[in-house]
Amino acid sequence: MYVVILAGGSGTRFWPLSRKAHPKQLMSVFGGRSMLQRTVERVVPLNPKRILVVTNRLQADETRRQLEYLRGVRIEVIEEPMGRNTAPAICLAATLIARHDPEAVMAVLPADHFIRDEDEFCATILRARDAAKNGYLVTLGITPDRPETGYGYIEADTALRGEGPYPVKRFVEKPDRERALEFLAAGGFYWNSGMFLWRTDVIIDRIAQHMPSLTQAFAGITFSPDIWEPADLAPQIEAVYAMVEGESIDYGVMEKAENVVVIPASFGWSDVGSWSALPEVLDADPASNVVIDAATVALDAEGCVVRAGGKIVALIGVRDLVVVDTPDALLVCTKDRAQEVKKVTEELERRGQKRYL
Repeated sequence: MYVVILAGGSGTRFWPLSRKAHPKQLMSVFGGRSMLQRTVERVVPLNPKRILVVTNRLQADETRRQLEYLRGVRIEVIEEPMGRNTAPAICLAATLIARHDPEAVMAVLPADHFIRDEDEFCATILRARDAAKNGYLVTLGITPDRPETGYGYIEADTALRGEGPYPVKRFVEKPDRERALEFLAAGGFYWNSGMFLWRTDVIIDRIAQHMPSLTQAFAGITFSPDIWEPADLAPQIEAVYAMVEGESIDYGVMEKAENVVVIPASFGWSDVGSWSALPEVLDADPASNVVIDAATVALDAEGCVVRAGGKIVALIGVRDLVVVDTPDALLVCTKDRAQEVKKVTEELERRGQKRYL
C-alpha cells in the first residue's frame, strides 16, 4: 500500500497564525509536532511502500525540512506548480505510483486532520484496504455524534450489510441545522472525512471515465528511468497544470462513479477546520477556556479560545471569544463566526496587503 498525503492547503481559517507559506498543516496547533508530522507518523505503522506528500512550491522546502527526522521512511515530496484542488493532485500521485505498481492500493489522506485513537485509525485503514483490493472506491465516513453543519455527509445503504462497507447512496453538501438533525435521527448518514482508498488502476480508470481531459493531460508525461525523482518531471507537471481545471475528487469522480462504498469510522476525528474546533480536541480549563502558548487571567470568562505567542491575556466578563495574537496581527471574533476568518484573508488580498498573508 502507498499513502498519499494532500498537504497543499492554505489554512485560511487559522489566520493570523496560518499563512500561505506556513499553513495549518505545518503548524504545531496542539504543541509538539506539526499536523503534517503527526499525519506521517500516524501511517508509519501501516508499513507503506512509500509516502507521497503532495504540496505546493511555496511550502515544499518547509515540508521537506519538517520530515527530515523520519529516517528510514521512504517519503517523496511532490510539488504542484499551482493549486488545482484535489482531483489533479490525486491523478498526479496515481500516475506516479502506476508507473511502478499499477494495481497497488493507495490511501489518500489530508495532512491537517486530528485523530485521537491512532490504533483504531490504523485498523480502519486496513479494513478499507481489503475492500479497495476488490475494486471498490472506499471512503471513510465518520460516525456522527451531533448535528454538525460544518461537514458534508454521506448517505449509506446500511441494510443487510453488517458493519460495512456500505454502498454509498449519495453525497450531501453541508446541511443547515434542521437537515443535520434529520440525518442524525434517520441513521445511515456519516460525515465525509475526505479520506479515500482505492487501487491505482481503478481510480485512474474512473478519472478517465468521468474527467477524461484530466487523464489525457497526465498521460502525456514522459518518465525518466527512476520514477521516484518527481523533481525531474517539474517542467512537464507545470505544463499539465497550466492546461487542467481545478476540481475536487468528490465532485469529479466520487459523486458519479459506481462501486463507491463507505466504511464507518470512530477514531476521534476532527478536521480542525477553524479556531472554534479546538475545544473538540484540546483540554479546557474548568470554565471551558482553551489556552495555547499563553497565560490567562480569566475573570468571569467562559468558553474562549486563546493563542497569544507566550503573552499573558486577561479576559473579563466575556463568553465564547477567539483571541489569536501574532507579532503582526490580532484576531478577535466570536466562536460561532470563526469560519468567517477566511473572509478576512480575502479582504486583505483585495486590499493588496499581502504582507499579512
